[in-house]
Amino acid sequence: MNKTPVNKEAPQSVDSSKRKLLGVAGAGLAVVALGGIVSCSPAVSGVPGLRWGIVGTGNIANSMAPRIKEAESAGLAAVSSRKMETAQDFAQKHAIPAAFDSWQQMIESGQVDAVYIATPTSVKEEISLAAVRHGIHILVEKPFADLASLKRMTAACREKGVGFMDGTHFPHLPRTQKIRTGMLEMAGRPWSVASAFQFNLRNLDNIRLIPALEPYGAIGDAGWYNMRAAVEYLPDDVELLSSDAGLQREPVNNAVISGSGVMHFSDGSTSTWNCGFNSGALVQDLRITGPDGVIWIDDFVTIRGGDRNERFRMSRGGKPEDFELPFSKHAPTLMFEDFALMVQDPGLFEKGVRASERTQAWLDAAWQSATRSEFN
Repeated sequence: MNKTPVNKEAPQSVDSSKRKLLGVAGAGLAVVALGGIVSCSPAVSGVPGLRWGIVGTGNIANSMAPRIKEAESAGLAAVSSRKMETAQDFAQKHAIPAAFDSWQQMIESGQVDAVYIATPTSVKEEISLAAVRHGIHILVEKPFADLASLKRMTAACREKGVGFMDGTHFPHLPRTQKIRTGMLEMAGRPWSVASAFQFNLRNLDNIRLIPALEPYGAIGDAGWYNMRAAVEYLPDDVELLSSDAGLQREPVNNAVISGSGVMHFSDGSTSTWNCGFNSGALVQDLRITGPDGVIWIDDFVTIRGGDRNERFRMSRGGKPEDFELPFSKHAPTLMFEDFALMVQDPGLFEKGVRASERTQAWLDAAWQSATRSEFN
């Protein structure tokens, strides 16, 4: 992609005006939750806004801890790990007031209002439901065991009146919002979303390559983003009609290391997708095609390292035009800020749940069609 922008624009978001409200939250906002009031007391550990606890101390948790601290109306209050030494090391590294060797103890401690669950998929539902029973909001890393498991979590959140969000970052970027809101003008109603998310992961000790912990393997981990791209950029009224897919497995332990397929929708549109852990280089391409134009992003999952701006290209009639949105905040930081907005707004809760459930439903369909073809 041409790095020289033709059209620079200030970052925008559908919730940008609401996000400004978060600036008043640091001194000790009482957050209005879905079913009542959740006190975000800064008196405990001196943490402003929503007091976050992290379940898990792996790579993704280490990446997210600084983003929580950057976010308005959020602060890190606690962390839990299976070993106290690990929890204490993580707490010291990120200046977190409390460490626990049990997630159960952390959610029962009264020191957290929300938990970020960065664990293997196999235990996400158990931890999530326990947190919800204690009136704690949950932000859960994707993917989920299946749609039924996810629906049990979201139904529990709705019943208890607490917030839910999955841990997908790119929907919170101003670029995503700009493309969504400008789709009809830039490209017309899209009839094709083509995405590829591939990278190199060969360490069989990584939980993503351990089928007992992550049964969907690459299709669950990387393929989630392919499905979410279709959810975000295809019209909201489409329904999935069919899925055709295939997969490859690691010969040593049978973990799924790649997948690809095509999905057909009720309005005639399609989504072609490819994901994998066996690529010689990072690929995160997205192409959205409509009757009036084509939109292309070469880093749709995460902004490339060192490139702080959000870029995409639009082509109409063979004439490309590059857009650049200046960097504002990291996508995960925006995610945690949007989470604080969501717990105040039932409409945002339902919108987020719908996106999560559609993504998992389409992921399940891709998995089922891939495994069927594997044994035919």
